[in-house]
Amino acid sequence: MTLTRRTFADKATLAKELAEAVADRIRAAIAERGSAAIAVSGGSTPGKFFAALGKTRDIEWDKVVVTLVDERWVDETSDRSNALLVNEKMLQGPAAVARFFPLYSGGDEPDATHVAQTNALMAELPHPFAAVILGMGNDGHTASFFPGGDTLDAALTGAGPTLAIRAPGAGEPRITFTLPRLLETDGLYLHIEGDEKASVLETALGDGPVEDMPIRAVLRSGAPVTVYWSP
Repeated sequence: MTLTRRTFADKATLAKELAEAVADRIRAAIAERGSAAIAVSGGSTPGKFFAALGKTRDIEWDKVVVTLVDERWVDETSDRSNALLVNEKMLQGPAAVARFFPLYSGGDEPDATHVAQTNALMAELPHPFAAVILGMGNDGHTASFFPGGDTLDAALTGAGPTLAIRAPGAGEPRITFTLPRLLETDGLYLHIEGDEKASVLETALGDGPVEDMPIRAVLRSGAPVTVYWSP
């Protein structure tokens, strides 16, 4: 395991520093490969980070593709949509010219046809990712790698790039990038806030089955992970 921890006094400082780190990755990828893709997480935690990154002016945003690590199978107008959060918080101002690749591809269920449509779009992403920013739930899930997920093993080991997953703690059916695809990145970050998340991480770093706390699959992958944490 290669784990680097960065601790910040408050959420605003964390958001600023994480935005600067990801911006550096984006600029480097554009310089090296001519374009950059990032995969971000939804939920309540990343809003300040999204806003800080979207305001970064010295990025050639027209060469950037933004996508999501995972998504609820809901339309982008739903307040449960991660895509809605990204569009409202990040893809504004300088970042408005970036392209966004949604994981949701229509319909009521992430059936084989719709997942195939999503995977066809994801095949057009610049490769590898310049940065992947993960979150973590109090149950030890990350992306849509939920304990009890019906396709959890495939999500942790399969080529993907994405697949559908349903789990007791997930609410709606979801679609998620597989772990092997997320590990194909120049920079891998875990963004967590609060004492409870810090405690969950410490538990995950101990012994125990991956199935109980799927974040362990990331932590045990051998990929360098940088944790950004604030109270």
